[in-house]
Parts: sequence; structure tokens; C-alpha cells
Amino acid sequence: MYEFVTGPLAWLAFGLFAVGIIVRVVRYVRGLDWQADRVTYTVNVKFGVKGALRSIFYWLLPYGTRSWRKNPGFTFLVFLLHIGLLFTPIFLQAHNVLLKERWGISLWTIPESAADLLTIAVIFAAVFLALRRIALTEVRIITNAYDYLMLLIAVAPFITGIIARYQVANYQFWLILHILCGEILLVAIPFTKLSHFILFFASRAQLGMDYGIKRGGMKGKGLAW
Repeated sequence: MYEFVTGPLAWLAFGLFAVGIIVRVVRYVRGLDWQADRVTYTVNVKFGVKGALRSIFYWLLPYGTRSWRKNPGFTFLVFLLHIGLLFTPIFLQAHNVLLKERWGISLWTIPESAADLLTIAVIFAAVFLALRRIALTEVRIITNAYDYLMLLIAVAPFITGIIARYQVANYQFWLILHILCGEILLVAIPFTKLSHFILFFASRAQLGMDYGIKRGGMKGKGLAW
């Protein structure tokens, strides 16, 4: 079973992830109304590019926008969750050992203690974000089971991974479940709300470009910087 989930099934998951991401980006770009403002975008392309880059940069910066600063607790949890979600699986030593064995490549790795802290941080942030959805009326009324499912899919590899690492129960079972959860997450990203993993950059670039070109937003006007 281990050979299957780390071999053919892993290839399938990564393939669906890659193809799905490309399709989502292409569909997003094709869905934009380029014809309506083609003259404006052509003439002011320099300001559009600068606006797009500024928008992405400030939204990637903790407390870099007014929206982030207005909700400091929420912002902290969001960045904690996403930093852990991104850095832990990419730079985890065990993952890179597997990559080296299977595909002959490896990346720089983080200490196991740091990986443990990031894993716990992801679980902590996910729990409190779920509780926030329950506690705050304005968030609860726009939340449904799908939103909780997405959060569970995102955090499940970390829960199963920490259990497998410390061998709390049957190691082989939790290891295989951890790998399956990771592959489910990969496949889910292009086809669910988790696609914001990549569409965040596309949407922020679009908004930043619009403000930079049309509204004189190069100094942050209207972008909540």
C-alpha cells in the first residue's frame, strides 16, 4: 500500500494538481474583459504592472493593508495558518527524503523541531478560525458545511502527520493516511475554494492593475495600504 500511495497515486495527485492549476488560471484570465479597456491598458501598462506588484506585495505583508490592520487577531491566525501550510510540507526533511528516493530531487530542509512547531501552529490556527466562524454571527451566517470541509481538508495532513511522527498509534496506518490526506489536498486545490492558493495572485494583480491605471492608485489610494 505504501508503495502505491507514494508512487502511482502520488504521480496522479501531482498531475491533477498541476493541470488543474493551469486550467483555473487560464479560465480566470480568459474570463476578464480585456476588450473593454484595451486602449487604457495598452497606454498605461507600466502603471498597471506597478499597481499589480504593489497590491500583491502589501497583501502578502502581515498587517500591510488597512484591512489586515483592522482585524489583527484574524490576520495573525490567517498568516500563521498559511505560513505553516506552505513551508512545512515543502521543507520538511521527511518529505525531501522521499522526493530524493522517488524522483531524485530535494530541497533545503527545516529542523524537525521547527516543523513540529509549524504543524502545531497550523492546527491551532485552524481550530480558532473554525471557532471564529461559529462565534461571530456575521461570519456564521455566511458559513456552511463546505467551508468546514475545506478547512478540514487543509489541516488533515498536519493532524495525521504529527500523529504518525510521534507514533501515538499504529504508525503504518497513520503514515499512509497522512500521505492520502496530502494527496487529497493537492487534488482539491484546483477544484475548490482552496484554489485561492494561486488565484489570490491573479485577483490581487487584477485589482492592483485596475487601481494603478484607472484610479491613480500608485500611492495606495483605494487599495487599503
